[in-house]
This record gives sequence, C-alpha cells and structure tokens, in this order.
Amino acid sequence: MAGVTVGELVRALDSTVLEALGGVEVTVASVALVEAADLVGDGSGADLHLHVGVSAEQTARWLAGAGHRPRAVMTKVAAEPVRAAARDAGVALVAVHPQARWDHLLPMVQGVLDRSRRRACDPELAGTDLFDLAQAVARDAGGMVSIEDAQSRVLAYSASDDSADELRTLSILGRQGPPDYLRALRDWGVFDRLRSGDEVVDVPAHDRLGTRRRLVVSIRQPPTYLGSIWVQQGDKPFTAEAEEVLRGAAAIAARTILRDLEAPSTEAVLIQRLFGARGGGVDAPSLAGALNLPHTGRAAVVGFAAETPGVAPVRNTLRLLASAFRRDSLVTVIGDRAYLLLPGYTTAEAVTAWTRHLVDEFESTRATRLRAAIALPVPDLAHVATARTEVDRVLDATPAHTRVTTLAESRTAVLLGEILDLLATRPDLHDPRLTTLAAYDRDHATDLVHSTHTHLTHHGDTRAAATDLTVHPNTLRYRLRRAEQITGLTLADPGDRLLLELQLALLGRARG
Repeated sequence: MAGVTVGELVRALDSTVLEALGGVEVTVASVALVEAADLVGDGSGADLHLHVGVSAEQTARWLAGAGHRPRAVMTKVAAEPVRAAARDAGVALVAVHPQARWDHLLPMVQGVLDRSRRRACDPELAGTDLFDLAQAVARDAGGMVSIEDAQSRVLAYSASDDSADELRTLSILGRQGPPDYLRALRDWGVFDRLRSGDEVVDVPAHDRLGTRRRLVVSIRQPPTYLGSIWVQQGDKPFTAEAEEVLRGAAAIAARTILRDLEAPSTEAVLIQRLFGARGGGVDAPSLAGALNLPHTGRAAVVGFAAETPGVAPVRNTLRLLASAFRRDSLVTVIGDRAYLLLPGYTTAEAVTAWTRHLVDEFESTRATRLRAAIALPVPDLAHVATARTEVDRVLDATPAHTRVTTLAESRTAVLLGEILDLLATRPDLHDPRLTTLAAYDRDHATDLVHSTHTHLTHHGDTRAAATDLTVHPNTLRYRLRRAEQITGLTLADPGDRLLLELQLALLGRARG
C-alpha cells in the first residue's frame, strides 16, 4: 500500500502535533477533515481523519461504536477516554497542538501524502519538493528553516529542536507572529528589502521579544515576489556558506512554486528526458519551453561521480550550490551519477573554477569525494544528451585522483580505455604469447610479466626500471631476455612493444 506511516507523518509535521499515541507503524494514504455531523454512518472512507470541532466525548463514543473506522485519527482532544477507545478500536491516535489551525494542517498532510505517492511511482523523484529543500538548507546553512509564500503562509519547513523560538513555533502552527515583532520587521525595512531585491537579509535577535537571529532571502521571479526562505539560528552559528546556500535555495524554490507544487514530478521527468535518460528523441524547443530555458545558445554539462558509488544523498546540496552559481541550472541523478546543466555559462574558465571549488568544498566540509567531468561548449539543448555521454566516457576512463577534467584534457586515457574495452570483448585479439608468459610466472614463481611492464613504463631505461624493481640492472636484463625467449617478441621492435603494452594493460585490467 502506497502511503506513509503515522510515525513518518508526525515527524514531518513537526510541532503541529504533540505526539503519536500508539500506532506509529500504521500506514495512511488518504486524508479528510471530519466534523461531528460526519461521524454518522461509514464516514468519508479516508485512512486518516482530522477531527475538527469534535469533542472528546463524541470521539470516544464514535470510536466505540460500530461501522467503518479509519486507520488513524488526529484530534486536539486526546483525553484518556479517547485514548482507551482508540486502543480498543485499533485506531492510531495523534494528538494535535491546541493552537494548530486545521486549514493549515490539512494541506501539510496532503503534501506529505502526495510526495509519498510520487516517490512510489518513481524513486528518482526524491528530493524534488519544498520539504526536501527545507531539510537541505537546514543541513547546509545551519539552523531551522521555513519556506513561506507571498502572503507569509508556511509552505514547508525543516525539523525543529529545543532552540526554536516562539515566532517559529507560531508560524509552523499556522499562526501569525507576535505583532510587535512584525512591526519591528517593518521598521527595519526587512519586508521592503525582500520585495525589491535578492540579497540575504540578516535579521538580528530581539531579546525583549524573545526572537533569535534569522537569515532571510526572497523567492522571486522578477518582477514577481513569490515568498521567502527563513533560517532561524539555533544553538550553533550559521555555516560559512549559509548565504550562498540561501541564494541557491531561493532560485530552486522559485522554479518549484512556478511549476505547480502539486506535480514536481513533471519537471523531474522532463529534465531526465533532456539528459537522454528516458529513451526516444528529444524535442528540444518543447522541453526548453516547459523548463523555461533558452533553446539556443551554448551551455555546459557537468557529470559527478562519488568515490563511494551513488550520489543521490548529495543531490540537494548540488542543486543549492549550482543554483547560486546559475539560477537556471538543472540537476538530475541517473544511476550512480549526478548531472548538471549550466545554460548560458560565461566562460569555460569560470565553469572549471567553480566546479573545482565545489569538488573541494564537498571533500573539506562534507567528507564526500567527488570526481567531475565537464563537457563544453554544448551548442544547444538538443545536444545535452550527447554531452552527458561525453562526460560518462571521461568518468569511466579517468582514475580516482583526477578530480575535475574534460575530454580534451583526458583524451588519451579515454581512448585507451575504450580500446581496451573493445579488446576485452574480442578474445581473438588476445595475444596467447602473453598468456604463456603469465603461466610461466605462475609455474616457476618468477616475475617476468611485471618486470617487462616496468621496463616498458620507463621507456626502456633499464637502470630506472631496475631501481623501481629494487634489483640489479643485470638481473632485469636477464629477465627481459628470458621473456623474449618465451614469447618470441622483441622489445627492440616498435610494433612488438606497442602490442605488448596493450596486452599488458588488458591483463592488468582483468586482474583488477
């Protein structure tokens, strides 16, 4: 059954609920507001009921009666008789904060359930809504996050802790903040600055009103003001990159709000199609229109691979930082790699420098080692899928210590790797003479294959190769002569050397 457990729902709703009184593993997939008059008969048929204006006595009597019962009930009157009746009926019970507004709580619950349905249909769509964005900002900027629309209604928020002030608690409950504080925000010009620009505004703590320091940035699609992102400071200071994270988050939130919060999966599918992940041709003009991107003009594509396979956990941070660099950037995860599109980039040098900084930042601040490959210039959106293939070629062929590169910089490694891939699929191109040499080593406990490879690596410099092998040069000369006798190859012959190097590379790959 698609849906979320009561425990997951309670965690997502944060301080709007007080606690789950049993049944945390119960799964719910639908919700309905229920008044006293609706308790007659079989009710709405929804898995979860939000009891609005229903007294404790009415709730307890209804739970003890016959007929259809939902899987779970949310109520503000969770007295002991109600709890006992819920236990007897096998219904999960959730105590809602007395000050929570039902008209605020209902869309929040619906949002959590909708997100669950989208993820059940396509796990790749995780990380695509405002709740995920709020959690990512809280982690990367430090503090507690709330995302509000243009009318200051809370759309999403991150988890709170004991350092949450009254203003945050009231806003999550759907209540207006203290009038004196709102007046102070107006006096400080905070609202005017949010509606007129993209700056991150630092709002100081107000001891008399009991509010903590906040950072806030507007969500705008010029000239339209769409809302704001607030971060309340907790017991620890904000991170050094908090302002950059907020700017990136504002760009993502603007796109998400404009493209219909109820169906973010549409954008995710379109982005994956743009990168060639869902088969069929790409109608670049249509995709450009749907994603609000320029169809023509150069772009850059960057692919990311993690040292530990799988980059999904860093997707949101990539989106934040990329959107701070380019507001119209797009990020998707396909398999074990993340891909980034930067439309209308300024210069190749700027993209490369930013990518190096991003890779370094992930390693230094998040203990995550990434490798990146850049494809540029990409002529237009119709070539994005081809560019993704190019960065995959580079990531497949380059070693772990190569952190940021391009096909032009790594062409030798890429082409050699692809030649070896081709040889690996053609057993008829495997030289049996090298197999014979490897068998001789195995049967006689010698080291002729490695000695020959080291000699070739040092371009025929016997003394340098002998030093590397920690043997006398004459010992190495003897091993090379023996290898020539066994294989019939001549190390002085350029053709034999080239063939031998390819076959040795193929053997080394097979050995892992």
